[in-house]
Amino acid sequence: MRLIGLDPGLQRTGWGVIEAVGSRLTPVANGTVTSDAGDDLATRLRQIFEGVQEIIARYAPDAAAVEETFVNKNPTSTLKLGQVRGVVLLAPALAGIPVAEYTPNHIKKSVVGAGHADKAQIHHMVKVLLPTVTVTGPDAADALAVAICHAHHAQSERSLARATLAAGGPR
Repeated sequence: MRLIGLDPGLQRTGWGVIEAVGSRLTPVANGTVTSDAGDDLATRLRQIFEGVQEIIARYAPDAAAVEETFVNKNPTSTLKLGQVRGVVLLAPALAGIPVAEYTPNHIKKSVVGAGHADKAQIHHMVKVLLPTVTVTGPDAADALAVAICHAHHAQSERSLARATLAAGGPR
C-alpha cells in the first residue's frame, strides 16, 4: 500500500510518500509545496492545491493522511491554516483517494510513543523507522510522521478485520 502523509501549512505544506508491506515501511519521496508570501490568500491556496495534486499524480498513493489543525493563539492564523487544510484534504478526495485525519498528539504517540514528543524526537524516529530516507526538511519529516502513523493505524485495522472474519464475525 502506498501512503501519502500531508502536513498543511500556508508557507510550506510538507508531504511524504511511503510504501507499507506488512509492517515494513519504505520511503518513496518527500518534500514541500510552497506558496508565494507576496500573493493574496486565494492564489496561495491555489498554489498549495495544485502542488499537492501534482504530487498525488506523480506518486499515485492508495491512501492519504492529513494532520489535524491545532488551535493557535492567533485566530487569524488558525482560520488561514484551516483553509489550507481544506485544499489539502480536497486534493486527494478529488483523486478518489481515501483520506484519514490524525491529531498531532496521535501522530506523536504513534511514531515516538509519547503524545507530547518534541520535533527533534519525531524527526529522529522518522529516520529510525525509515532508515534509508533522506528527509528534505522539517515539514517533510512531519509529513512522513503522518504517513507512518497512518500505516500503523491501517495495519491495525486490517489485522482486526482479519481476526473478526476468522472468528466468524461480520463481513
